[in-house]
Amino acid sequence: MRRTALLAASAALVAGALAWPADAAPSAPAAFAHPGVTVSKGQLDFTRSKVNAGAQPWKGAFDQMMASRYADLNRTPRPRAVVECGSYSNPDLGCTDEREDAIAAYTHALAWYLTRDERHARKAIELMDVWSAVIRDHTNSNAPLQTGWAGASWPKAAEIITYTYTGTWTNSGRFATMLRTVYLPEIINGSNSNGNWELSMMEAAVGISVFLEDRASYDKAMAKFRTRTAAYVYLESDGALPKTVPSQNLNTREKVVKYWQGQSTFVNGLSQETCRDFTHTGYGLSAISHVAETSRIQGQDLYGTDVGERLRHGLGFHAEYQLGAGAEGWLCGGSLKLGLGPVTEVGLNALANRLAHAMTNAATLTRRGRPAGSNNLFVAWETLTHGDNPA
Repeated sequence: MRRTALLAASAALVAGALAWPADAAPSAPAAFAHPGVTVSKGQLDFTRSKVNAGAQPWKGAFDQMMASRYADLNRTPRPRAVVECGSYSNPDLGCTDEREDAIAAYTHALAWYLTRDERHARKAIELMDVWSAVIRDHTNSNAPLQTGWAGASWPKAAEIITYTYTGTWTNSGRFATMLRTVYLPEIINGSNSNGNWELSMMEAAVGISVFLEDRASYDKAMAKFRTRTAAYVYLESDGALPKTVPSQNLNTREKVVKYWQGQSTFVNGLSQETCRDFTHTGYGLSAISHVAETSRIQGQDLYGTDVGERLRHGLGFHAEYQLGAGAEGWLCGGSLKLGLGPVTEVGLNALANRLAHAMTNAATLTRRGRPAGSNNLFVAWETLTHGDNPA
């Protein structure tokens, strides 16, 4: 019955996607596709076939994941009722524990699907259960970002377990309640901080909305995502100045330049945080790719809109400098802080492989970094799940 329903839903989604205006914010599909947060069943099946065949880079990426601390079947979760995270996670009262337990849950869910070893499914369930039994709040200045980071990983794990594991998950309802009452209220209204905050928060909100099948929160998160993405990566078609988020009141050139870390020359692919550092910029670009991928799975392909163009130029621009190109004087005063992170696989696969865009620098950087691991915040194992994956 589930398979028949999903086939009917897929047909409806394809029909809806064909008529969807390119400049519109995505709306929730008539029926949500599952598993459908960042990675689809088709992608999982492709990965599993490659791993079982010993093919590269997937087998190496799988071995890397299984050797990591996140795949440890003896992992002891460390839940707490209140996770308190200050700036740069200082204080760190449960912040690292929560993020890494969420990544571990996703890791074990992937391990279950790829190996069919039920111990991994049960471990993923254990991690989700112990947190849903305890956590009640996130506090201090980094609470929204922390909630976004952990909230991006939890639904990825839950989607795989719920829709592929044939065993029982008795407390799945309690886990859903945790996402709805502890996570979603902290992130759904967005943020006026640096753009990577709101993008990560919307990634989590979109993923949670898919798992909860919450159309209203999906629509709200997608609308904020579209606005923030346009304000995060510049395209020359934007005009003399980057687009802005209206609530931030960046209504003069001086305010915009200050918000863009003092950068006053704007070119295709420049990010609002480029002149801060590439690491935070990588968080933003990664979140953009994750939401675009989830939207594609749900039947509305953002890669063919300005979201895809911003992501394509953003990845290419930053990859060039990450590969060693020197910064000219007009760019961040001639000084860059590199460290983009393992964030390019999802976007590269969609834009270069699926849509056939030439992305030489991003491809070179991606292949040089394979297999991509985890940034220990909200990105994990994307060579394994998305590297050259046609599904």
